[in-house]
Amino acid sequence: MNTLLIFFALPIATIILAAVLEKILKCPIAVAAVAFAIYLIVTFAVFNATFLIATIVYTILALITALIVRFINNLLNDNDSNDCTLSSLDTLAINNNANSTNSCNSCGCNRCRRRF
Repeated sequence: MNTLLIFFALPIATIILAAVLEKILKCPIAVAAVAFAIYLIVTFAVFNATFLIATIVYTILALITALIVRFINNLLNDNDSNDCTLSSLDTLAINNNANSTNSCNSCGCNRCRRRF
């Protein structure tokens, strides 16, 4: 029973909790520190000192999971920011350039530059 808990249940729980904590805390090192603190308490409350090795392994697993979740979030956020929609600030800047009374058109081709 303890073997199934150590090799299956606790690693799966560590992966799930690390992913959730990374979404909340947004810091992989903090996620690993929380996991280490929890497993350290469990080590001396429920198991004996030999479980300390598993605690270190679970902490490394939590850190790796948090880093992977952070990497995936960064990829998804980069894809969201690369779409071709104009924000309200962009449209305001375009309208201000079109309404200005200079000799350049506001095509954005940088043929004439404003001097300030």
